[in-house]
Amino acid sequence: MPPPTPSISPCVIGERAMVATGHPLAAEAAARALAEGGSAVDAAIAADAVLGVVEPMATGIGGDLLAMVVPPGAEPQAYNGTGRSPQDFLPSLVSAFPRGKLPERHVLTATVPGVVRGWHDLHQQHGRLPWQRLFQDAIRVANQGFPVAPVAAREWALFQPVIARDPVAAALYRAHAVPSAGERFANPELGAVLQAVANEGPDAFYLGEPARAAERASDTLGGVLKAQDFARHTGHFAAPLRANFRGLEVLECPPNTHGLAVLHTLQALDALDLDPHDPLTTVAMVDRMGHAMAHAKKVVADPAGNTVCTVVVDSDGLAITLMSSVFKRFGSGIGVPGCGFVLQNRGFGFSEPGHLNGPGPGKRPYHTVVPGAALRGGVFHAGFGVVGGAMQPQGHVQILTRVAAWGEPLQAAIDAPRWRLEGERALAIEAGTPPAIEQALRAAGYTEPTGQGELGGRSDFGGAQVVMRAPDGRLIGGSDRRKDGMALAC
Repeated sequence: MPPPTPSISPCVIGERAMVATGHPLAAEAAARALAEGGSAVDAAIAADAVLGVVEPMATGIGGDLLAMVVPPGAEPQAYNGTGRSPQDFLPSLVSAFPRGKLPERHVLTATVPGVVRGWHDLHQQHGRLPWQRLFQDAIRVANQGFPVAPVAAREWALFQPVIARDPVAAALYRAHAVPSAGERFANPELGAVLQAVANEGPDAFYLGEPARAAERASDTLGGVLKAQDFARHTGHFAAPLRANFRGLEVLECPPNTHGLAVLHTLQALDALDLDPHDPLTTVAMVDRMGHAMAHAKKVVADPAGNTVCTVVVDSDGLAITLMSSVFKRFGSGIGVPGCGFVLQNRGFGFSEPGHLNGPGPGKRPYHTVVPGAALRGGVFHAGFGVVGGAMQPQGHVQILTRVAAWGEPLQAAIDAPRWRLEGERALAIEAGTPPAIEQALRAAGYTEPTGQGELGGRSDFGGAQVVMRAPDGRLIGGSDRRKDGMALAC
């Protein structure tokens, strides 16, 4: 992936409310929801629904959802909307594969999608607008079409082989001639499903034709995902995990995500000087991050992927970081006939049989999506997320270090070159990293990644969305130039 262009402005500043999300159409949808009296949660759902239309390689109703909600004057909540493996997903199905590990793209990696139920659960607790209103923008964009954004177009072309393998996905996403940047693309099949969800609620998805069509798609390829698995799906709210770092209380989602790797790393770093001018500081950050991620693999599950993130703070002070994902680009690559989406491939996150995170029926696999937030003095300070599979916890650590420990402006911290651990000692270093830091990392034994899956040699350094409360009470929004998004004051 190319490095981001230099920051041309410090950040977006807002007095009342702020949105940071991965696409201008999603930002506009969120802003309209806020203008009509909607809550931050309403706005985030409206934005996320649009993202599932305009970034189909990253997210959609065939994927999962997690969120971090910080209500004013109340305890923060983590929401886990991740789906489970099918009831017929037995360990014996996986044992025949090399090392007992499923391939990245396989019908057995399909797990139940959690996005639609997640939208509903969040709206039930924190929504103000009517449910139907939340999907108007997404339905319009799906039916009328939209110009494909530059980063999305690049990824669409890069992962064309994924959609080309499946006839439904190939026809839906135009594998014969993927849309280029600026070219118009529409998905009326998805528009119809979203309309049914708007009219009838989540049961239109989990008890309706999408669930039955997903079963047919799975059956055709020898899979075990059934409509009854959709009917069983539930999400839940939970208390976030917490750790202190440089005057902040950082909040991460509990397992089955690897959010605890962020907290373990920050706790280890908080005891260090973290001199920004010393290249060995970066070496220490990578070392601690590697230890924390290795620990997470043992006690949570197994990591990699693509995701979208929306952060919204409304005029009442309600804040949400909402992230959804189909995992790898275009998920499993298996299209659901007549419904306009692909199934996710989260089952690739299972470890070998016998591991804590080993395959089994009705299990949630290790999950890379980690929406985060931070408190200062017990009140909301920031909401943040960094898309990009295993880059997510690493991005949290790098941005929080730059902002909280080094005092960098938000947009500069987002735009700064990053590093990404892709294996135990395999470290990708983004272009623009100071030579002294790169030399120190290589001297410490971290080598250039090669052959690390689909992105080996062209590492994904993620895409961050952040909204932060300034000391004077105003809101600061930052959006990553590695993606197509924007921050918007409302």
